[in-house]
Amino acid sequence: MQWIDSHCHLDAFDFSGDLAKVRAEAATNGVVHCVIPAVEVANFDTVRLLAHQMQDSYCLGIHPLYVPNASEDDLATLEAHLALYRDDPRLVAVGEIGLDYFVPQLTLSPLREKQEHFYRAQLKLARKYELPVMLHVRRSADMLLKHLRDFAVGTPWHGIAHAFNGSAVQAHEFLKLGFKLGFGGALTFERALQLRALATSLPLSALVMETDAPDIPPHWLYATAEQRAQGAAHGRNTPGELPRIAAEVAQLRGISLLELAIAARANTCQALPKVAALLA
Repeated sequence: MQWIDSHCHLDAFDFSGDLAKVRAEAATNGVVHCVIPAVEVANFDTVRLLAHQMQDSYCLGIHPLYVPNASEDDLATLEAHLALYRDDPRLVAVGEIGLDYFVPQLTLSPLREKQEHFYRAQLKLARKYELPVMLHVRRSADMLLKHLRDFAVGTPWHGIAHAFNGSAVQAHEFLKLGFKLGFGGALTFERALQLRALATSLPLSALVMETDAPDIPPHWLYATAEQRAQGAAHGRNTPGELPRIAAEVAQLRGISLLELAIAARANTCQALPKVAALLA
C-alpha cells in the first residue's frame, strides 16, 4: 500500500532537528512520495534542494499569506526560477498560490487587490510554463474559480485545491476545471460535518490525500484550548500520519484502505503529471 502526501511543508522549522527521521518514518508507514510547496521567494531553493535530497517533488509560488510583504521583484524571481528549472522533473507545480479571505486584513483594500494581482500573475506563469497549480483555498473558492476560468480557454487545468473546505457546488466546479481536491487532518474531527460529507459523497476520482504537515493536525494530535491553557501543546503533524487520516476517509466511504490508496495515488498523478513520471 503506497501513499502520496500531496501537500506537506518539510522545510518547516518544526522538522529542522530531525527531518531525515520524520521522512524515514513516513516511508515506513507507506508514504512513498511527498510534494513540498514553497510559500515565498526565501524558501524556493530550500524546497528544491529538499525534494532532490528526499527523492520527493516541489512547487514554487508565493502564498497569499506572504503577499503583504512581497513585491513585483518577487514575481520576477519566481519567473526566473520557473524558467531555470522548468525541465527539473521534481518541479511539479506552481504553488502554493491562491486567495485567503479568512485573515481579516487580507479582505480589505489594498491587500485584497494585491492578493488577486499576485494570484493572477502566478496563474499566467503556470500557463506560460505549462505547469499545474497548487491552490490555497480559504473562504475564497468562488473568486479562485472566477480567475481560473479567465485562463481556462484552450487548455484544461491540472492541479489540486489543497485543504478543500468549500461547498459541494464549489467542489464540482473545481472538478469541472480539471482539479483534484485535497483532504487531510481537518476531516478527522467529527464536528467537521461538511468536510466529512464531501469526502463521502464526491467521486473517488476527485480525492487526493495530504497532511499539510506540520499544520492542520488530525484530531488525535489536537490539544483543546483548555489543554493548551494548562500547558499542553498540539502533537506534531508529520507525513507519517497520512495512512491513519486516510483510514478515516475509507471508513466514511465504506471502502477498503487499499482501494483508497490506489485511487488517491492515481488522482495525484493525474493532477501533477510529473509525479507520475517520478514514480514510474
